[in-house]
Amino acid sequence: MANIAFLGTGLLGSAFAEAASKRGDSVTAWNRSQDKVATLAQFDVKAASTPAEAVRSATRVHIVLKDDAVVDEVIAAARSGLSPDAVLIDHTTTLPTLTAERAERLRAAGVKYLHCPVFMGPAAARSAQGSMMVAGPKALFESVQADLAKMTGRLEYMGERADLAAANKLFGNAMIIGLSATIADILTLAQASDVSGEDAIKLLGLFDLNTMVAGRGLNMAKGNFTPSFELAMARKDVRLMLETTGNRPMAALPSVAARMDQLISAGHGAEDASIIGIDAVRRP
Repeated sequence: MANIAFLGTGLLGSAFAEAASKRGDSVTAWNRSQDKVATLAQFDVKAASTPAEAVRSATRVHIVLKDDAVVDEVIAAARSGLSPDAVLIDHTTTLPTLTAERAERLRAAGVKYLHCPVFMGPAAARSAQGSMMVAGPKALFESVQADLAKMTGRLEYMGERADLAAANKLFGNAMIIGLSATIADILTLAQASDVSGEDAIKLLGLFDLNTMVAGRGLNMAKGNFTPSFELAMARKDVRLMLETTGNRPMAALPSVAARMDQLISAGHGAEDASIIGIDAVRRP
């Protein structure tokens, strides 16, 4: 049985703490709002009044907080109770540059730190599903690898570069947020076309998004914009979409249209619609 601590018991942190206790770990938790910790007593999670109290005697300290500023503040508050052998495992979504600075600062101070953001919600955390990425010293990762594997369905070690997991977390969240915005626009199109939203979503099942990412996405990353769907034709289709929706609020397509217009004016109309990413990549 391991002694572990959780700093931050919002929706995700509390789910992690509950699952850890059910696996047999001795869990102590702290949260700025003490009532959120108190609800975990039913799972035998002990409440601490300060971060330093929470981490005392813990071999692993899991951090699940809001942002960089709060992470730095809470780590500073916990330091006086932190064992020299304890490993800080930070699941917070943070800015890559600040993550790298934090990792270096803690390394210089002799504090063991791994950045381990996740793609999972509370339900997945309770059932050890979803994905967890890890960045930091390989030997340190290997020392906790078996314990982290119990928390997730998929564990990915990204490498020793401290900010890699932070960057990849933003890549993934950009996809989730961008996809949500696109789906919102599709539902608006469906509403304007007197088609049920459920039927519109079923259509998306005809697309193999993984193949599209592996094909079109990799071509974009390589700067290959050989046309299979010309930008000018894609812009015409976006015009049809916007004309169909009229004055209804749209989440993504108006910005796409504006960017397409810029690129067509710059002479890219005959290239592939994926040319919309030209400024982010080098061309061969």
